[in-house]
Amino acid sequence: VHIVVATPSGRLREIAGLLQQWVAASTGHRVTVQQRTAGRGDITLRLDRGAGPGPEAYTLEVGAAGVDIAAPATAGVLWGAQTLRQLLPAASGARGAPVSIPALLIRDAPRFGWRGSLMDVGRHFFPAPFVKRYVDLLSRSKLNVLHWHLTEDQGWRLQIRRYPRLTEVGAWRTELDGSRYGGFYTQDEVRDVVAYARVRGVTVVPEIEMPGHSVAAIASYPWLGCTGDTTIRVPNSWGVFQDVYCPREATFTFLEHVLTEVLALFPSPYIHIGGDEVPKDRWRACADCQELMRREGL
Repeated sequence: VHIVVATPSGRLREIAGLLQQWVAASTGHRVTVQQRTAGRGDITLRLDRGAGPGPEAYTLEVGAAGVDIAAPATAGVLWGAQTLRQLLPAASGARGAPVSIPALLIRDAPRFGWRGSLMDVGRHFFPAPFVKRYVDLLSRSKLNVLHWHLTEDQGWRLQIRRYPRLTEVGAWRTELDGSRYGGFYTQDEVRDVVAYARVRGVTVVPEIEMPGHSVAAIASYPWLGCTGDTTIRVPNSWGVFQDVYCPREATFTFLEHVLTEVLALFPSPYIHIGGDEVPKDRWRACADCQELMRREGL
């Protein structure tokens, strides 16, 4: 049995490589990836504009001649391969034992273009290998967005080279029992996760929260807050906190610098910037904020 890539496409060969791993893990059979005419029993991956109504649609046909996965675009081929994976045994049996798949015809397309799951690593940190395993599970379920919540009151998880204290200070908190808790992702780790997700059809959307839920950043650089209080610490409790970014020019410069580094790491067309749960207490008591409000008619 071979996996046959019917058209010269680097992306199809990537998908074929994934399917090759899945078949081996599930059946114990080693299959090869080739570009040639399909033979009896082969698994064919091909592009066909008529195979479905959109880029993530696909047609999967299993018959005596073999397996055929066709889609208008490579995104659909990947989801067809994932459906074939679901038809394989849950785990490999005896090496070389026969494996049968029922004859069938599936025509499938997603109802929603955005099928996402949010992972909040700001409050509870998960190391990069765990995130990659989560990406595997999303892809297997044909979910195509990982919403990666990277900054919170309780922890800043993304290395920003221009502002090292965000991870030296903001990535760590002292728990109620006195233990130190936290962690962060280096930019190399982020690139690795993003690349890993791309191959599996998952877009990683980063969340860089502002202006609320930002105490970890303010603890790292007190001038980001309105009070300049240097005793602020990364919280070890939950809720909505009064300390938020202060709308001074230096804060906007900071956010521009942070987002410039974020943009270089994430090819996603979206960045989530939060905007929720922002108490106005600090702004009401801040002379700079009040002057800004008077000047701009806010």
